[in-house]
Amino acid sequence: MRIGFRLLLAFLLVLGLGLLAVRQVFLEEVKPGTRLAMEDSLVDTAYSLALLAAPDLKAGVIATGAFAQAMQQLSEARPQATLWGFAKTRIDTQVSITDERGIVVFDTRPQAIGQDHSRWNDVYRTLRGSYGARSTAVSADDPDNTVMHVAAPVLDGGRIIGVLTVSRPNRTLEPYIARSRERIQNAAWVLLAFTLCIGGLFTWWIASSLQRLQTYALAVARGERAQPPRMGRFSGNTEFSDLARAVESMRLKLEDKAYVENYVHTLTHELKSPLAALRGAAELLQEPLPDAERRRFAANVQRQTERLQQLIDQLLGLAAVEQMGQLKDVEEIDLAALTRELLQAQEPRLRRKALRVTEALGEGGAGSSRVRGNRFLIGQALHNLLDNAIDFSPPGGELVLSLQREGDWLTWAVRDHGPGVPGYALGRIFDRFYSLPGSATQDRSSGLGLCLVKEVSALHGGEVTVENVCAEAGGAGETRGDTAADTAHEAVLGCVARLRLPAAPG
Repeated sequence: MRIGFRLLLAFLLVLGLGLLAVRQVFLEEVKPGTRLAMEDSLVDTAYSLALLAAPDLKAGVIATGAFAQAMQQLSEARPQATLWGFAKTRIDTQVSITDERGIVVFDTRPQAIGQDHSRWNDVYRTLRGSYGARSTAVSADDPDNTVMHVAAPVLDGGRIIGVLTVSRPNRTLEPYIARSRERIQNAAWVLLAFTLCIGGLFTWWIASSLQRLQTYALAVARGERAQPPRMGRFSGNTEFSDLARAVESMRLKLEDKAYVENYVHTLTHELKSPLAALRGAAELLQEPLPDAERRRFAANVQRQTERLQQLIDQLLGLAAVEQMGQLKDVEEIDLAALTRELLQAQEPRLRRKALRVTEALGEGGAGSSRVRGNRFLIGQALHNLLDNAIDFSPPGGELVLSLQREGDWLTWAVRDHGPGVPGYALGRIFDRFYSLPGSATQDRSSGLGLCLVKEVSALHGGEVTVENVCAEAGGAGETRGDTAADTAHEAVLGCVARLRLPAAPG
């Protein structure tokens, strides 16, 4: 299970449990909280009305006095109020008064007058000087339909002469309770959606940062030319950025060490042959020799010296490309025009070997043959591929140059009609210092040309391939990138090298 998914699950679990607990607390507190608020208002109402009813109760006219006449009009009152979107058009509060024995002497419901309420908790406790209240079901058949009763003492000086009870059905609160619950649930869903978005973004940030670091580390482990990951604006100077810089620093140190060790090893190996030839020629030149022999050994010294100079120059060029983290001096390059410039520079060599050149490069322009990159490096890469094609072409042979655009890619190719690449060498020709003898001489090259081409193509986000052109007896030619060219029933018709680069936009 990926770490991003784990983080998201953990976040959802914690968030879900937290929201569930908060939601339950709120929902469970809505109903009792609302009823407590109603009870509080009924207490105020009961004590206020008890003060107003005291004179009539003391005078014995509670059933016919001014208080009774005012209370009898409650059933006819129409408030026309709107509360939270709910219309209130009637008075739901009921008032009853008992004497000091608990007998009802006044009630807004006339049928209750004369009943004994002395056993009810509101009257019983109030007559004894305590706070009296109760919530009683209207009938045994409907236990959920209850009425809240809150009582207040009616006083004559300090003596309790009666009890005034204010009653209100609890069902009148249900619309408000339901509305509060709905709003709490809606708010909980909105909060859940919002926190899910925040959690998703946070998880994506962590997971994507780790993914970029992982991709970079794996690319470094594979030996690829990788750029340090950009952690984004949200990462800032966090531990992710510090880790990326630490990995990059470690990579550079390890690569530098391995690079130096590898170069020292390969360079010393490659220098042995020309140095041995120079030492042997120098020893022989110290002895008396015929002029022809002396000139031959002197020419060998010069040839080996040039080989050493070429080796050093190519090593320096390759090292500069391999250590280049990113392209510099990027510009738009016309590959067709650049190829023609390189062919003009190679004209003396082409004439010496009487090579014909057939090109299909197009006219360039209009973005059909243009790429973006470093002109010098791409020129070096094309020069090395042309050099190889000329070296391995037989005298009087033909070079075929082509340039094709395929979507967002440009493919530059050169084909010779030489012996091709032996099957055992196809997998190694891009290795540093690996080389094959040319067609006209057994001298080997430095083995750095194709390695430089590979580095330049990788630096430009492209690729380079070298394949044999083979054909079955009597058949048409086809390219092969494996050892099939060595089988007895196939003939090698030459070799084709392709450099594929991203085309310039437009």
